[in-house]
Amino acid sequence: MLTTGPATCASSGPAIPRTEPTGYDVFGLHLPEVERVARWSRFAFERYFRVDASGHEHVPLVGPAILVSNHSGMLPVDATMLWLDVFRRTGRVVRTIADRFVPRLPFVSTLFSRVGVVSGSRPNVRWLLEHGELVAIFPEGTTGPGKSMAQHYHLQDWRVGHVEFAIRHRVPIIPIAIIGAEESWPLLARIPHVHLFGAPYLPLPVSLVPLPVRFHIHYGAPIRFDDPPASADDPEVLARAAAITRGAVERLIAHGLIARDQGRGQ
Repeated sequence: MLTTGPATCASSGPAIPRTEPTGYDVFGLHLPEVERVARWSRFAFERYFRVDASGHEHVPLVGPAILVSNHSGMLPVDATMLWLDVFRRTGRVVRTIADRFVPRLPFVSTLFSRVGVVSGSRPNVRWLLEHGELVAIFPEGTTGPGKSMAQHYHLQDWRVGHVEFAIRHRVPIIPIAIIGAEESWPLLARIPHVHLFGAPYLPLPVSLVPLPVRFHIHYGAPIRFDDPPASADDPEVLARAAAITRGAVERLIAHGLIARDQGRGQ
């Protein structure tokens, strides 16, 4: 069964990630580093990508939830703008689930962990949800950033892991559409036989840096699945649930593209 409704909010303020006495959580998140990166990114957020958003009231201020979005671009600029938008508007730190090769990347892997990025293993995601965190999952995986320009805004592989976690842990899914990332840093080609640091392919972008295309983020109403937790082991249940979240993201994308086109015509 499926239900939709408003996100759970609290007047006492957003949930703050738990950290150890050292100031770091078990995955390396460090709140002072989060605040520094948010300050350093102000120009990119406000002036370069000029991010605007609608529906952010659907993001819960407390409790676990899963953010599910389309994914694109050479590097995860879309995930970064989503992380910044949520932090600036709600004060919550999004725990972005990354592919397992990401912790092997030089220079940036430590920074990623400091701002809340977590390697995508089942125990890691389970821990985050059990501790009330706000988790971002991109079901397209690496097929999203790997899409050609002809495939822009057409969802690629749609994995079912996000709905399995939602059903098993009884947490809502917030569907999201990010408009602009596809044009900001499109892929020219990919070399499938080069696997630097374990990546599935070597991307060749159209430009050396992302283009200053405006980003629009649209948050949809929370989706809650009332299936019993044990049904998270049923492939048919997961396939049906994943089709629902995919449809919700596709509708948000379609709405976002129309709204952008109408805005250009004004």
